[in-house]
Amino acid sequence: MDYLIKNGLIIDGSGKDPVEANIGIKGDRISFVGKARVDAKEVIDAGGLIVSPGFIDTHTHSEFTLLADARAEGKISQGVTTDISGNCGLSAAPLYGEVLEQREADLEELGIKERWATLGEYFSLLEKKGIATNFSTLCGHGNIRGSVIGYKNRRPDKKEMDEMKRFLSEALQQGAHGFSTGLIYPPGVYSDTDELIELCKGLNWKLEIGNWKFVYASHMRSEGDKLIESIEETIEIGRKTGVHVHISHIKTSGEHNWQKIGKVIELMQMARREGIKLTCDRYPYIASSTDLDVMLPSWVFEGGRNEGLRRLKDSTIREKLKSEFSSKPVDYWKNIHISSVVKDENKWMEGENIFNISQRMGKAIGDAVLDILIDEGLRAGAIFFSMSEENLKRFLSIPYAMVGSDSSARSFSGITRNGKPHPRGFGTFPRFIGKYVRDEGLMPLPEAIKRITHLPAETFGLKHRGLIKEGYYADVVLFDYERIIDKATFDDPFQRGDGIEYVFVNGALAYKQGRYSERLSGRVLR
Repeated sequence: MDYLIKNGLIIDGSGKDPVEANIGIKGDRISFVGKARVDAKEVIDAGGLIVSPGFIDTHTHSEFTLLADARAEGKISQGVTTDISGNCGLSAAPLYGEVLEQREADLEELGIKERWATLGEYFSLLEKKGIATNFSTLCGHGNIRGSVIGYKNRRPDKKEMDEMKRFLSEALQQGAHGFSTGLIYPPGVYSDTDELIELCKGLNWKLEIGNWKFVYASHMRSEGDKLIESIEETIEIGRKTGVHVHISHIKTSGEHNWQKIGKVIELMQMARREGIKLTCDRYPYIASSTDLDVMLPSWVFEGGRNEGLRRLKDSTIREKLKSEFSSKPVDYWKNIHISSVVKDENKWMEGENIFNISQRMGKAIGDAVLDILIDEGLRAGAIFFSMSEENLKRFLSIPYAMVGSDSSARSFSGITRNGKPHPRGFGTFPRFIGKYVRDEGLMPLPEAIKRITHLPAETFGLKHRGLIKEGYYADVVLFDYERIIDKATFDDPFQRGDGIEYVFVNGALAYKQGRYSERLSGRVLR
């Protein structure tokens, strides 16, 4: 054996009760689980520690940041050994035409000089560079639609739909584990339900030659005012196609929508009783994070980013948008914080709320928001405080709810340490286990571990991962259940949590008691 982990309390990911046993690791696999002592090159005494499968981050956006900095320290230090990326309709590929144009600024900001078009080309590049965590991805609808139609607000014709289907099929053949949509973002916002149903039918193509699972994961059209209708649309897609539907970062956004949670859960339960395969994920925070421009109506973005900027500079359009903004109360703006800007002269805004920023700028809120969007080229990030703690607990308690950080892989130094990002990128899993499982008692620990290991592996078709089992890949985390907790905050997000002691990725020791090995033992999971 290369490693023997002895005296640990094993929670194997299945949901079963813990057992005291030893684990042997040889090469990239778990080669032994049992009471016997076996010879090994290195012995780790796990007395007082929980030994579990490595955590699987169900919802991430790491496709570019992993290329920029393969270390992924913020994930490894949480016990995350696998990222499932390509969510919200945004993936690494396909990357053609207007989609590539839209994302050039992101690539340049991260210092990524390489370019690619297909998922296969991207995977080859990722493997050549090496990565610290395993990487799985979905194929983004925004990439497919944008590569074929661009950012036009219209339905695809038959030829265009066939081309979109071809792009999806190609991505699945090259290793994508499913299909994602971001229906509040352009160009996905311009699609209708029929388009999504037609594309989702393509997720069944491999069922004839093997028991493969392809998932449809959706950032729905609304998580607030039109939440119920959006849930119903997602369920209808599952009903019409037979595919497994997965609701991304499920939430009730906006205080006046908090009371909808009962109906949301009822609809999901009814769908599952009907036989529709449905799951969801959620991060353990009551603030979301995305681009500041998400507050703009979809028509602003028709034609792409440059057209959007042109419209914002039009005086008539500007007055129309300011009028819409003026209907929002001051507290609404106090609950939106800038998380990232591109320009150095605007760095003072990071961490500040929109109301305070407008006061410092000496401008009305509407003018301040539009000026920030224009000055930053529609590239400012923001954090939105709009959710209920009680609803968060109810969502986390759903038996088929997984945990996803909704963050990219970042490190504590280098090019990915910038801005004041959401702390979920550094604290999601210690927070879930320490605050909500241990302190709040939302569920037994074995059930919690299942939600972040075996359940996502099973849902997204990650073979031989997610369990402590002989023959499975040695993605393993050792943690102190009494100490595990997040430290990252909204004011200081770049902080490592407590309690994660050892992390193995494919049999290689990636993290040991606060120290990173810098070993890039992660793999692309096709």
